Amino acid sequence: MIFTQLILAHLLGDFILQPNSWVADKEDHKLKSKYLYLHILIHTVLSFIFLWDIQPWWVAAIVGITHFIIDAAKISFQNIKTKKSWFFIDQLLHLAVIVGISCYFSEFEVSFFQDQNFLRIFVAALFLTAPASVFIKILLSSWTPVTEELNKLQTESLSSAGKYIGILERLLVFTFIMVDHWEGVGFMVAAKSVFRFSDLAQAKQRKLTEYVLIGTLLSFGMAVLTGILIK
Repeated sequence: MIFTQLILAHLLGDFILQPNSWVADKEDHKLKSKYLYLHILIHTVLSFIFLWDIQPWWVAAIVGITHFIIDAAKISFQNIKTKKSWFFIDQLLHLAVIVGISCYFSEFEVSFFQDQNFLRIFVAALFLTAPASVFIKILLSSWTPVTEELNKLQTESLSSAGKYIGILERLLVFTFIMVDHWEGVGFMVAAKSVFRFSDLAQAKQRKLTEYVLIGTLLSFGMAVLTGILIK
């Protein structure tokens, strides 16, 4: 399994065997950093070791060369504002290289895109992200409480935190239903109630509490209904 072996080498090389001091040095000195080249060497050696075969030596070479190109682009073009975006781009590109190599060795096939069951699950999960957020927002639009307490809560909250919390909770509920663990849905509801409604009780705003409760029930309801339909 070349894919598993290369993923193991990547996780070790990129996270376990790369101290924060190396990362900082690469960001400061960019292509002049000696740790960049040491990091690439470690990745190449790890790939070769885990493959444990002299014949596909070129696989380790490709991993090393592409890793250098991707990392060089990342440290050259990223800045404080785009650092997070470049991290995910960097990891996705490394994963794409590993998947591409695995496809060459016929470990992966794209036939799963023709699997109707897979497509249904994928479409359902996609719906439960941004589209479901838009539906819930529109359904609640006539009840949005414009109060000082709501403005205060929005000011004290992380940027777009509510949106991403809703997406994550719907995906988790959908996953629990797909694997037939309904008790996980109950756990999610209980956890959301403890963390969310304790703050609302302190706010002492009945309209705001009802607004959030309706939004939460809509969010969970969409995830549960979607899961049932797919099952």
